[in-house]
Amino acid sequence: MTAPRLLRGLRGATTCAENSAKAISEAVAELVDALMEQNALNPDQLVSVTFSVTADLDAGFPAATARHRSGWEEVALLDVQQMAVQGDLARCIRLLAHAWLAPDRPLHHPYLRGASQLRPDRSSHN
Repeated sequence: MTAPRLLRGLRGATTCAENSAKAISEAVAELVDALMEQNALNPDQLVSVTFSVTADLDAGFPAATARHRSGWEEVALLDVQQMAVQGDLARCIRLLAHAWLAPDRPLHHPYLRGASQLRPDRSSHN
């Protein structure tokens, strides 16, 4: 018998050193790796992942990087532009993932690189 699971939301964010397809892809891979590892997730637990990027990142699509991950063929992926707020963190990629998790499992929200300042209480120091 399978243990009951709840649909839970997981957050995370990171920053890119520059606006290039390579930098965006590397930052997304690092963020998604941290999300999966810290929450002991398998791709079949994921329902959807929405990536938002600040307006200064337009060289690549974060979802395109995630789409090429093994086991992610059925995960609904979406890219959106983060609303522009004066003084916001530059070159920032955020994610919101929905996953099926055990109800008693603690959630880990990775905030990497410069994004650690967004949520110092949840930052993952590299």
